[in-house]
Amino acid sequence: MSRVDEIYMRIAEADRPEVFIALRPQAEVAAEYDAALAAGGPLAGTVLAVKDNVDVAGLPTTAACPGYAYTPAADAPAVAALRAAGAVMIGKTNLDQFATGLVGTRSPFGAVRDSRRPEYISGGSSSGSAVAVALGFADIAIGTDTAGSGRVPAGLQGLVGIKPTVGSISTDGVVPACASYDTVTIFAADLPLANRAMAAMSAAQGPRPFGTSAPLAAPERPVVAVPAELPDLDEAWRAAFAEAVLRAEDAGLVIKTIDLSPFLAAAKLLYEDALVAERHDAVGDFLDATDADDVGLDPTVAGIIGAASRFTAVDLLRARRRLTELRAEAMGEWGDATVLMVPTAPGHPTIAEVAADPVGVNSRMGTYTNFCNLFDLCGIAVPSGVVAETQGSEAQFGVTLLGAAHEDAVLIEVAARFLGVPDVGASWVETEESVELAVFGAHMRGGPLTHELSERGARWAGEIATTPTYRLVALDTTPPKPGLIRDPVVGQAIRGEVWRLSASALGEFLAALPEPMMLGKVEVAAGETGPARWIVGFGCAADAGAAGTELDRDRW
Repeated sequence: MSRVDEIYMRIAEADRPEVFIALRPQAEVAAEYDAALAAGGPLAGTVLAVKDNVDVAGLPTTAACPGYAYTPAADAPAVAALRAAGAVMIGKTNLDQFATGLVGTRSPFGAVRDSRRPEYISGGSSSGSAVAVALGFADIAIGTDTAGSGRVPAGLQGLVGIKPTVGSISTDGVVPACASYDTVTIFAADLPLANRAMAAMSAAQGPRPFGTSAPLAAPERPVVAVPAELPDLDEAWRAAFAEAVLRAEDAGLVIKTIDLSPFLAAAKLLYEDALVAERHDAVGDFLDATDADDVGLDPTVAGIIGAASRFTAVDLLRARRRLTELRAEAMGEWGDATVLMVPTAPGHPTIAEVAADPVGVNSRMGTYTNFCNLFDLCGIAVPSGVVAETQGSEAQFGVTLLGAAHEDAVLIEVAARFLGVPDVGASWVETEESVELAVFGAHMRGGPLTHELSERGARWAGEIATTPTYRLVALDTTPPKPGLIRDPVVGQAIRGEVWRLSASALGEFLAALPEPMMLGKVEVAAGETGPARWIVGFGCAADAGAAGTELDRDRW
């Protein structure tokens, strides 16, 4: 039985008709899957599900509103990029209508149930995408995130959910929720696969807004800020977060506590103040011009979007000014932290609890997510054990790591350390414009000057050896450093390391380099029998090298 056949059998046996709004014919998917395997690519053999507010050519985009449906002629760029990398699209997934909600129940196509406990919510708005991955209907899934839609369902379904910096992945072909804050996200069962999917989406869309200064890795000892208080969490969920903090410390992360009050105050602005007017700007005209029953409007969603029209332009300006003030307060609390770690969700309500209080429960679910895009943060939701609840069942518990804009690569590395993933490799942020730097001696891992690289966001990329044309000499410096001298006559291969860093960081590094050190081209062997190549690396001034003491090549 082929893998595609197994997936379709799993879908049939699970009896979860609410997960997909549109499921492609099995024969078509199987044919594409075989062709993708033959063609190869970084995502060959990967099955993709797509949230149904993101365009897929030839399939209706409904945003979970039947009367809104249209059929696009082209894939959204994010979808096209994943398919070009070898992923095979299986179907369009259910969502909270118009991506308005964090519960996964606001859809005329049915409430999407938790993958393990059907009486509980899946989380939303990217509900079908998360459950499709959790149940093994797809390997990866596209979601969107404005207020937590790509993080809350990841947390409740035990998945990795990457929410990139706003603007780093194209939102063309995506039905807007709040256009200023919308992002395309990825769900996957593990961090390496999620990172590869993000890399495919990012690299295929041309120049990215990270510039030449984005860090490529976290510092040696990342500082993780955690809330001093945890509103809306009961005792069991607080205990789960405390265990996550201990796990972070065991992974070598440094913990500091901060006051989360300004973050939480900003979170309330997204739905309780004029910022919600963007939701009416997105689809309000459609709602105002149609009959709710005729087009299949969810009453809660219609109420939220319809009420957003009451705000004036002055109200919106005041809300944005207040947001600026709160962001300044929040970043003051953040201080020297590398990342902020928060619970992804404050609890896991049942579908019945949401039905009894649809607005109140949904608002609570956004406690630790709503402020993220408002403050221009990036985030990764990761699983972190389970919570034993009073009913005798276990809820999936997860935390979200949040970073400053364009520090997505930092989050990847901190998440890898937290999860115990030994090597994710290059983050999806890393571009061909990053620079390789060959180092020897004190700048190698564990050396006294490694921090000069890690503090500039450099990523360790492996061990190297020069061609057998170099000598090392001990220089009269503090701390002691070796000087690399090219000598084709009596030289030998010298062991070192290669790091990757942004062009801006390399410039800073060069400007701060003390005498007699200098940077130039170093010839390194690609392997035991491979061809040599030239990369930027350390050397020293000729007079300092001549006065230095000869070293054995393996001393450093």
